[in-house]
Amino acid sequence: MEENKPDDFKRELGLLDGTMLVVGSMIGSGIFIVSSDMVRQLGSAGWLIAMWVLTGVITVIAAVSYGELSAMFPKAGGQYVYIKEAYGKLVGFLYGWSFFAVIQTGTIAAVGVAFAKFSAYLYPPLSDQNILFELGSFKLNAAQILSIVTIILLSYINSRGVKNSKILQTVLTVIKIVSLAGLIIFGFMAANAEVWDANWTNAWVSRSLDVNSGNWMPISGIALISAISAALVGSLFSSVAWEGVTFIAGEIKNPKRNVGLSLFLGTLTVCFIYIIANIMYLAVVPLQGIATAESDRVAVVASQTIFGGIGTLIIAVMIMISTFACNNGLIMAGARVYYTMAQDGVFFKKAAQLNKASVPEWSIWVQCFWASALCLTGKYGDLLDFVVIVVLIFYILTILGIFILRRKLPNVERPYKAFGYPFLPGLYVIIATAICVALLYTKTSTSGWGVVIMLVGIPVYYLTKAKE
Repeated sequence: MEENKPDDFKRELGLLDGTMLVVGSMIGSGIFIVSSDMVRQLGSAGWLIAMWVLTGVITVIAAVSYGELSAMFPKAGGQYVYIKEAYGKLVGFLYGWSFFAVIQTGTIAAVGVAFAKFSAYLYPPLSDQNILFELGSFKLNAAQILSIVTIILLSYINSRGVKNSKILQTVLTVIKIVSLAGLIIFGFMAANAEVWDANWTNAWVSRSLDVNSGNWMPISGIALISAISAALVGSLFSSVAWEGVTFIAGEIKNPKRNVGLSLFLGTLTVCFIYIIANIMYLAVVPLQGIATAESDRVAVVASQTIFGGIGTLIIAVMIMISTFACNNGLIMAGARVYYTMAQDGVFFKKAAQLNKASVPEWSIWVQCFWASALCLTGKYGDLLDFVVIVVLIFYILTILGIFILRRKLPNVERPYKAFGYPFLPGLYVIIATAICVALLYTKTSTSGWGVVIMLVGIPVYYLTKAKE
């Protein structure tokens, strides 16, 4: 039985809570939106499903590999702790810096923007077309304000204690899963054989849609590699944030068992749902309809086909619930990283303090401030590119850390060992590295900035150390 010291986190989360955090943090807005751009890039049913399967395989490989690290270091901070132990304080700081500047806050902002955009279906004045203030090239719209309000609200709920936020997370995630399952089941019941057959004709012919002319152009070679990397941005972004459960290991009961198991069960569940959902899209919506869905809202098009006029409202409510739960999980988990960094002396000292409810309140609010600032960009697609490249770099470093720590700390207890080691972790590193290189080559203007911000952390680290 583990006891809590007065200033420690309270271990109030079980296996179900951990799994719901993984599922809830992963399923946000992506599955309802990104398939549209993926079809525009690659132009076939086969390639669409292949991208989701590839994403699912590498995500589950990464998650089960993290299980070894989570069992070795069952405390708050998760991935930050693993990277610091493997590479030292500088690289650990770079992760924490990137996590705060790009990864977690950028994801929270993107999910918040998606919540606001779909809220406009229920109340049109909340649309991003409703400009409230304009100064030069800067425009402040109603959707940005709403996204910031939701982030502030969830930050407040999380600052009051982990018990309230875990109940909210579990309830909303169960609703989310049941809603998605219902959409998929009704989708297959409304499947159109002609649409299905047409979508799977020439299933592996790669082509790209010219959005101006509406014509499909065949692609191969470098153009195909570019299209694959662009398509993977969407599926990968939809499949990140599963590592959030490692950040709150200090609040999970029996973390050596439950963190790794939560990672496996959560990622496997989500990846299965994603693949089935995309197969459902192909059963009810023609490829052209998926590629040209208004504002990429392919789920809206599918729901309108399945349910008729009310389908738009059904999807809007589903996405609002989904994104709200997603951001609750992200906000809950993210603040624990800043807390652990502060304890190591590489983040603001106030972030190392817990409030009366045993949560890092100051960390929650500083995260809220920067995520809200990123919401003001309002560009969902750019936020995706911005985040994915940096996330992948640190996933790669963390998986490589398993190899390093096996040599560096050979005698440390490992209650669980990475499944398929060294083949599967090595396979993940190779695939993820190839994707990173492709992203830097094809999306330099957005992915490149994410890497630049990450590297800016190096002088920041040494400046911080010089002041000590």
